Amino acid sequence: MTFWQYVWQFIIILNTLIAFYIVFRRPRSIATTLAWLLVLLIFPIGGFIVYSFFGRGLAQENLFAINTQKHIGLQNVQDRIPQVPERAGVTDTSDDYQILVDYLNSKNDAPLSKNNTIKIFTDGQAKFDALFADIKAAKETINVEYYSFINDQIGNEFLSLLEQKALEGVEVHLIYDPWGSPGAKKSWFEPLTKLGGKVLPFVTSQDLIKKYRLNYHLHRKIVVIDGRIGWTGGFNVGDQYLGKKKKFGYWRDTHVRIVGSASLLLQERFMMDWNASIVKPEQALVFEDRYFPELQEHNFTEANVPTQIVSDGPDEDEEFLKNGMSRMMLLARQKLWIQTPYLVPDDAMIATWMIAVRSGVDVRIMIPNMPDHPFIYRATQYYANQLTKLGIKIYIYENGFLHAKTVVVDDGISSIGTMNQDFRSYMLNFEVNAIFYDQEVTTELQEVFIEDMKHSTLLTKEIINKQSRWLRLKQQVSRLLSPIL
Repeated sequence: MTFWQYVWQFIIILNTLIAFYIVFRRPRSIATTLAWLLVLLIFPIGGFIVYSFFGRGLAQENLFAINTQKHIGLQNVQDRIPQVPERAGVTDTSDDYQILVDYLNSKNDAPLSKNNTIKIFTDGQAKFDALFADIKAAKETINVEYYSFINDQIGNEFLSLLEQKALEGVEVHLIYDPWGSPGAKKSWFEPLTKLGGKVLPFVTSQDLIKKYRLNYHLHRKIVVIDGRIGWTGGFNVGDQYLGKKKKFGYWRDTHVRIVGSASLLLQERFMMDWNASIVKPEQALVFEDRYFPELQEHNFTEANVPTQIVSDGPDEDEEFLKNGMSRMMLLARQKLWIQTPYLVPDDAMIATWMIAVRSGVDVRIMIPNMPDHPFIYRATQYYANQLTKLGIKIYIYENGFLHAKTVVVDDGISSIGTMNQDFRSYMLNFEVNAIFYDQEVTTELQEVFIEDMKHSTLLTKEIINKQSRWLRLKQQVSRLLSPIL
């Protein structure tokens, strides 16, 4: 053997030993462990570079900042929720639903709120028109939190509106994730900050060069106005969410406007995220009545939607939100309908769906017909094919890009939020979902699903068999990497 052959052999052996040490030195799922091991072994040097940016855990200072924010004033928030019900709801107090309520509140940070009015939005223009109307009417506080707050037409319109409210003396706070916000530089926010508004990048996206951890993102979408009106769901801030990008066409998403007690819980989530992201102690937000106004029951005589706000992130040892959604899905007796832009589930979630379909439940999952992330879309296609073969109905939405993250269980329970059905949402992103124990809300989401089915194609075994070998190869490779995509 030549000298360089010995060198290369030494590098391969050393690379293998280091790869095993790095991958196994901290707990992670078997699928994630094997995926990273595959990358590190196949790409001896490049794999370590990729791992250093995308594979490492949360920086300890970030983890400390996040964990120390539990909770800013949850007891005070609970005291302001008028007559918190003991059970899931007035119209449905089944033990099954109460089991879910208890699980989601097992850490005592997701109390069941009542006295909520819910309005669902599935169109970007309608959503932003209504949101901007609420912001224009704000009197005291506006808190905004988005994964994507993009420097484009709607982003500038949104920012100009916040500047106007700051000029009027309204207190404005904004959190964004720089990774998902092209063009959102510090200089872009300067007009707002000069008027008294306060802007922060989320804690895990600060100082990317020094901490070089790019895999943990603020995926929540929250707006809270005067502590009384809360918004959450799938829409970010950007022109593409209004259907103005040719690549995607019409953007089909789902967002929810909440007036009532659950807005206080969204407010607390925002304030915890803000305090985790501050640079100076004097920037911290503390419990004040103007952030958490008392909501009298007589103000909501026609509002009675029991709602839980559940959040989760990689700072937790347990995949709490994913497990909660699995628990919710296992309550299905007749139907389980899911919409998600990314279908890259882990074995536990697949098992949940299989238990449901083998029990006679009508399980339907709707996905988009185009990618916004090529590898993830090929992995989505792979799982769509496999789930179809297992008896689950996969609908491919054809009228633009489907970005909604919703779940419908039978006729009484549903969810709108930010969590996709993929490894990233399960393990890596900071997410928030609203769970509704209400027949009318659930029925409305069913009707939305049925309307979307008119613009969808049911995936069949015949369609799958017509897929080319090259396409199947891309799907299989993407599937192998899916736990780290």
